[in-house]
Amino acid sequence: MCCEHLVCANCAGPVSEGRCSVCRGQRAQMHGQSGGMSLSAMTAVLVALLVAVAFLTTTIH
Repeated sequence: MCCEHLVCANCAGPVSEGRCSVCRGQRAQMHGQSGGMSLSAMTAVLVALLVAVAFLTTTIH
């Protein structure tokens, strides 16, 4: 999905123009300029790894 046709709920301008900080943040996130995975995605991966390690340690011993 691209941001050309999206309208910002904060300033009512096109997200592609980046008029406000909300527009600029969403545009950066959509174009992959946010620096990688989001915090919630990293947390989910970490929890999944911890569950996998806990499962493996209980089945081995």
